[in-house]
Amino acid sequence: MSLSRIRLESLNSKVMSAQEAAALIEDGMVVGSSGFTKAGDSKVVLPALAERAKIEPLKITLITGASLGHGTDGKLAEAGALAKRMPFQVDRILRDKINAGEILYIDQHLSETAELIHNKNIAGVDIAVLEVACIEADGSIVPTTSVGNSVTFAALAKKVILEVNTAVPLEIKGIHDIYQAEDYPRRNVIPIVASENKIGRKTIALDPSKIVGIVMSDIEDSPADIAEPDDKTTAIANHILGFFENEVKLGHLTESLLPLQAGIGKVANAVLTGFKNSNFKNLTMFSEVLQDSTFDLIDAGKMDFASASSITVSKACYDRVFSNLDKYRDKMVLRPQNISNTPGLVRRLGIIAINTAIEFDIYGNVNSTHISGTKIMNGIGGSGDFARNAYLSIFVAQAASKENKISHVLPMVSHVDHTEHDVDILVTDIGLADLRGLAPRERAKKIIENCVHPDYREELQSYFDRACERGGHTPHLLEEAFSWHLRLSETGTMKKN
Repeated sequence: MSLSRIRLESLNSKVMSAQEAAALIEDGMVVGSSGFTKAGDSKVVLPALAERAKIEPLKITLITGASLGHGTDGKLAEAGALAKRMPFQVDRILRDKINAGEILYIDQHLSETAELIHNKNIAGVDIAVLEVACIEADGSIVPTTSVGNSVTFAALAKKVILEVNTAVPLEIKGIHDIYQAEDYPRRNVIPIVASENKIGRKTIALDPSKIVGIVMSDIEDSPADIAEPDDKTTAIANHILGFFENEVKLGHLTESLLPLQAGIGKVANAVLTGFKNSNFKNLTMFSEVLQDSTFDLIDAGKMDFASASSITVSKACYDRVFSNLDKYRDKMVLRPQNISNTPGLVRRLGIIAINTAIEFDIYGNVNSTHISGTKIMNGIGGSGDFARNAYLSIFVAQAASKENKISHVLPMVSHVDHTEHDVDILVTDIGLADLRGLAPRERAKKIIENCVHPDYREELQSYFDRACERGGHTPHLLEEAFSWHLRLSETGTMKKN
């Protein structure tokens, strides 16, 4: 076991096993952990806590940056170790227990968690578990593949456990930009005016006296699940690229567009991949996550710089990037998520935001989190941070799925995450609806005409026509508004027999 990554000699006595570190976490504690979309998360201490909880009942509140890798959320949930979880999750086991009411879940804009902790609006963090590449001689820490909320946890947690991951090359130091905005009411302007601006330090400040345990690890991040573009995602990507090309012709955008933000998943990956064979150039990104497609665009000479809070990529891409860090060092930066997602910067930089919807309705309201209005899927993530403040707020979804038994364009969404006021463009594999400058009735006509699957267009048009006869600024038939969801629940399809 190498201790060369612990450069403050007095901390060598703090090295212990994962089990010993997990024993420091007590029942009822609020635990903060590094990790953002499976990157830079706890690989050994939280799994050890799950094992302990199987024989020694305990429950914690767990706060992270976003989702964890290696099934850790599921292991903790299955062991009964979670009382409350925030601000994001994607694990099936955890999701089922949340929907069963066994675990409380706070679904939150990812820019807000650190703010709530700093402002003491929620319970303080008792102990933090942070993955690092090394500990510097001054006690500061070098993050690994994500920053997330680690800066806040390091500053405000009462105690800290560090996981020193030797699988991450030491050369990772320097790709992070660690900046913490001042507390209210003395908060200053965050001086970022372009994606490539670096305004902070390379390491996270940490008081060494708070470190109660150091655990060595050599486990890589869970690889991202990368799905190849299919007919539907390719169609969506082509609609968006065609829209951008027209915006350039109109003089609204240049061939460099504006900084891009794309949610994680196969649709976002397909859209970004589409840029490789386009006429766009000198692209930049100001997003939450750097995916395979980001590095593909950098390699293709299409993207000049990418800013985010984490790197979440496939195994092949991970090896490519971390075997050639010098090649990418000047083309990317990782920031705390309350900087990467801060609404003021999204507005200032003029971000083009592309995010995924579960469903949207004929007026442009978007549900991105709940199935049939009640069961959480994953979480809102950072889509709200970007959508409300973006230069262009784009949401994408399939027109229909499950052998076309489910329409993703509906009379009324069963849960609202993004109101019509925060949505500019809606896209399905059928087409694209530009909603800018349109009143509700105009929006409905545009969405029905361009985005709805043919199997559902006639019925949706009938709903809208009959609602208009009844009147209203945003016409609805309340007795029918959720009939499609009810029909799906009762018959297994939204189609009328």
